[in-house]
Amino acid sequence: MDEFRQKGGKKAAIVAITANCILTVLNIAVGLMSGSYALVSEGAHTLSDVVTSIIAYVGFYFGQKPADEEHPIGHGRAEAISGLVIVVFLVVVAWEIMQGAVEKILNPSLIIIPETLAAVMAFFGIIVNFGVSEYVINLGKSIKSPAIVADGKHQRTDIFSSIAILVGVVVSNIGYPILDPIIAFVIGGLILRTAYEIGKENIDNIMGKVPSKEFIENIKRVANETPQVKNPHNIKVDYLGSYATVTLHIELDGNMTLDESHKIVHMVQNNIIREIPEVKYVMIHACPIGLDYDHDQEIDI
Repeated sequence: MDEFRQKGGKKAAIVAITANCILTVLNIAVGLMSGSYALVSEGAHTLSDVVTSIIAYVGFYFGQKPADEEHPIGHGRAEAISGLVIVVFLVVVAWEIMQGAVEKILNPSLIIIPETLAAVMAFFGIIVNFGVSEYVINLGKSIKSPAIVADGKHQRTDIFSSIAILVGVVVSNIGYPILDPIIAFVIGGLILRTAYEIGKENIDNIMGKVPSKEFIENIKRVANETPQVKNPHNIKVDYLGSYATVTLHIELDGNMTLDESHKIVHMVQNNIIREIPEVKYVMIHACPIGLDYDHDQEIDI
């Protein structure tokens, strides 16, 4: 699985970086030739895609490092941290684009009506961005990498901005050139929205937000399918990038010997890790069946 993830992460980075390097050069060159500030802004955006793809892969790479003495549960949060670095970078790029757009909106004499070539480039950008974003997001999900998925979602915003540029060029050429910087401003807003979504997802990851009910029910199912195990409860999941750690309580016959209960606990641990691939570590507390006690703790493990 780790080798599969490493190959997938590297492949996603290569595809995204290569595509965005090509788009950056073409967007800026065609934008300058055609007089489209929106297209030049999109070039800055695709340049940010190159940087964020590199950041995402660096986070992915360090997240793959095995556990050591100082990091006993691994380095998985490096992926979520790289996602937050991407957010900071996106906010800076969005600010620069929106600032330039406002300047042109307030000073219409600075606006140049973009040529038809800008529309052709925008259409080409739609096709490339759709293909690359779908590929990267699906690959990121298959290897369960929040950093790669975040990078793919960032790439997806370029589809909408390319559509906006295409519409803007057409409308500018029929008498409304003010739309070009307005579209650039919208592109900046789309980047900010993406930054918010990526930031929220990765902060939730770092802060240990409760996973889906389906995930919890899956853990319960695996535990209940283990012979002699009753009532799995107090299930806690902590995500560390692409993998998770789990703690839970199970009920066993109170007359069991310590040796018997020990074997069953390890059986449940192994079953959960085997059947739920994203779980790497499981800690189980065994309780006698029917024993009523207070589970309330500040941190319940």
